[in-house]
Amino acid sequence: MIRFIKGTLAQISEGEIVLEHQGMGFAIFIPGSFMQELPSIGEELTVYTYLNVREDAMQLFGFLTQEDLEVFKLLITVNGIGPKAALSILGVMGAYDLKYAVMADDAKAISKVPGIGPKTAGKLILELKDKLSLDDLFTGDIGNDSGDVIISADTSKEQNSVIKDAIEALVVLGYPKTDATKAVRAVDMTIPLEVDELLKQSLKNL
Repeated sequence: MIRFIKGTLAQISEGEIVLEHQGMGFAIFIPGSFMQELPSIGEELTVYTYLNVREDAMQLFGFLTQEDLEVFKLLITVNGIGPKAALSILGVMGAYDLKYAVMADDAKAISKVPGIGPKTAGKLILELKDKLSLDDLFTGDIGNDSGDVIISADTSKEQNSVIKDAIEALVVLGYPKTDATKAVRAVDMTIPLEVDELLKQSLKNL
């Protein structure tokens, strides 16, 4: 299996790049949203890859982070979701947004992806939810847009309970669970908070 390829970006086309490595050009399918994150042609690039072997072809699917690759591999375990569909989902939502949608039972958000209807979105949530944990969304490896850690990996069970209570309270107030989870995640909890204070600060993020 080809885990990653580090080489020179030789070509860019819609949804596909060619990466030159040791005199060979590797055609790699990538999510459409990644196009704007690519360096200029001729610059070095590392792409984390998944090799899909079919009877009539071998295809490489590539991602700029290992996180995206791992989520892609989870997606293709879902019955009815092939590599191209998984690539399309990540191209629209991204790994973190997809995780939030799954944990929040937000089939509506997932079904916004072209070609993914409500029934498929519901199946995706059902099959992936037991492979993800709400607590995982608040570990130290997840930061805000600037890369700062929001919630420490050693968050106590009591604080995890507070987090869940705050999310449920926002849902009761009428906010979609995905948005509620994101709003709570954006709060700095390096100092433990009570539910009411966490709720008050989370509302500022909505």
